[in-house]
Amino acid sequence: MDSRTFNVQQIFQDRRQYRVPFYQRPYVWNKEDQWGRLWEDIREKADIRITGDKAVPHFMGAVVLEPQKKAGLLGVERHHIIDGQQRLTTLQYVLRALMHTLRECEQVTFLPIIESCLVNTNPETMDDKTVEPFKLWPTFRDRDQYVQAMTANSMDVLRDRFPSSFTQTGNVRKIGVEHPPALEAIAYFRAAMTEWMLEQSDIPPATSTMALATAVLTDISVVCISLGEDDDAQVIFETLNGHGAALHSTDLIRNFIFMRAGSNADELYATLWSQFESPLWSEAQSRGRLNRPRLEWFVQTTVQAETGEEIDIGRLYAEYRRFIDHSAQLHTADAQLEMLNSYAEQYRALVTGTGETPVGVFGRRISVWDASPAHALALRVAVSSLSHIEQNEIFRCIESYLVRRAICGLTRKSYNKVFAQQLKKLQAGKLTSAAFRATLAESSGAAARWPRDEEFRRHWMEGEVYPGRLDPAKLRAIFHRLETAMRSEKSEERVPLAFDTLDIDHILPQTWHAYWPLPDQTSATATDISQARILQYASDSLDVRSKLIIERERAVSRIGNLTLVHYGVNRSLQNHAYGRKRQALFEHSNLQLNRDLMTRQQWNEDAIAERGEKLFDIARVIWAGPDS
Repeated sequence: MDSRTFNVQQIFQDRRQYRVPFYQRPYVWNKEDQWGRLWEDIREKADIRITGDKAVPHFMGAVVLEPQKKAGLLGVERHHIIDGQQRLTTLQYVLRALMHTLRECEQVTFLPIIESCLVNTNPETMDDKTVEPFKLWPTFRDRDQYVQAMTANSMDVLRDRFPSSFTQTGNVRKIGVEHPPALEAIAYFRAAMTEWMLEQSDIPPATSTMALATAVLTDISVVCISLGEDDDAQVIFETLNGHGAALHSTDLIRNFIFMRAGSNADELYATLWSQFESPLWSEAQSRGRLNRPRLEWFVQTTVQAETGEEIDIGRLYAEYRRFIDHSAQLHTADAQLEMLNSYAEQYRALVTGTGETPVGVFGRRISVWDASPAHALALRVAVSSLSHIEQNEIFRCIESYLVRRAICGLTRKSYNKVFAQQLKKLQAGKLTSAAFRATLAESSGAAARWPRDEEFRRHWMEGEVYPGRLDPAKLRAIFHRLETAMRSEKSEERVPLAFDTLDIDHILPQTWHAYWPLPDQTSATATDISQARILQYASDSLDVRSKLIIERERAVSRIGNLTLVHYGVNRSLQNHAYGRKRQALFEHSNLQLNRDLMTRQQWNEDAIAERGEKLFDIARVIWAGPDS
């Protein structure tokens, strides 16, 4: 390993090219976090040059370079940037901005020196005359806008090439447009330099030009670490990046894989990794307080599916390396990429709920149930050799477990441990739906048990579901499954559309006292209800009428009293008597859920209990429990 400190001119003056390996992340520096501070450092050095004081070089950081062997006489010297691409790319933008500034000020003395830091000479001796003239060659995601910006010799050319980024008066738009980073960086540094030059109006232009050019070319320094053949580029990369603090874990994992890819790296990237660069995988996903790109959750879930162990997302890179180090079959880049790809399509179907594969259908059904702790188990099942019938049965068990526990008000705090244990048991034994049902049924205690029919029925009939244990999304999911099950083969629409736009309606309304007399046909006021709520905590003080009020209050939020209606119907009839609601359902609803309501002449606590029983008979089959 060779480590030396160079100024900007020394870094770029040789006939060489710095290449960003294609598997690294794109350029991400910006004005607020990096460009502004760098310009203040350049400005400070230029001011010192103006005063004639001695300028101490500003240290910009380190870059790690991996020299590439040259195959023949043709071509420039190439170095892969293992770490520091953001610094070197930014310096290229600074140099291009300096060229624009000096041209506009008609100060051309230093232009040849600056251009020699931007362009490699003698194209006739180059192996690739399109690529090798550039001192720096970015990853493919930045390449087009980089070439367009770096080959523009004036701001007018930049305006022609990036018209949507400029106003009609020729200024860079400040709002409403996301500019290409290369354009935005060059425009920012050029504007800052031009403003500084105008501030020096009391001194000769040649003096200010000398100060600014010298500040950029000689007063900014970088430590260049060139690796030897025996140096481990990945270890150094990790060390300089604080073992993942500055990068996503999957950036480190990608580098870990491709630094071992060998001569077929390009092909492996194109065929087995490039899909992971799509927006689907970079989209941020939240789980509790944690927010991570979907790709990180995918890698975590895949490693969990392979190992049966809980993987800490905060230590994902270390956990991934440990997994690979202990796997005799996954040491090569090819094997790792093939393993990730074997899970990718299944994971995509799971988290997006798309397609008709068992895992895709399962993903749709459990999307609202906070089911991420079960994802690793689901993936393991999805990539197994089990038939679709067997897979569907396992997924039905998981869905039943989640729904029954939610209805029963049981905690979900131990789900990570519960599903990790189930995965380990399946890995240790025979992977079948019968084996899975048996092991899941063995779970006991409030933190893990799978509620049996008796417990499920009690909470279904008597639990305060909404408002209470279920949020609107979960309740709509339950009603969607019930509605689907209630439709016959002769139904015009076998599978109902999504219910996201329908309102949850309390048939006996939450504010019921105005239109709904008690079972004894007496009316209750808001004051009566408030007093009864207080008295219920002293049961000896409850009179018969207060008991009727309390029973009604409890019945309101039970599942037998809930349904779905169009928001217009719900909001026009909210607290009205049952007769008007029933007529509105006749006129507007085609849901099987509401058929029973249309045939009833009255609605009360007995009707709520009866409807609850009918719905439970369907629910018990949909979400079959351990005793089924």
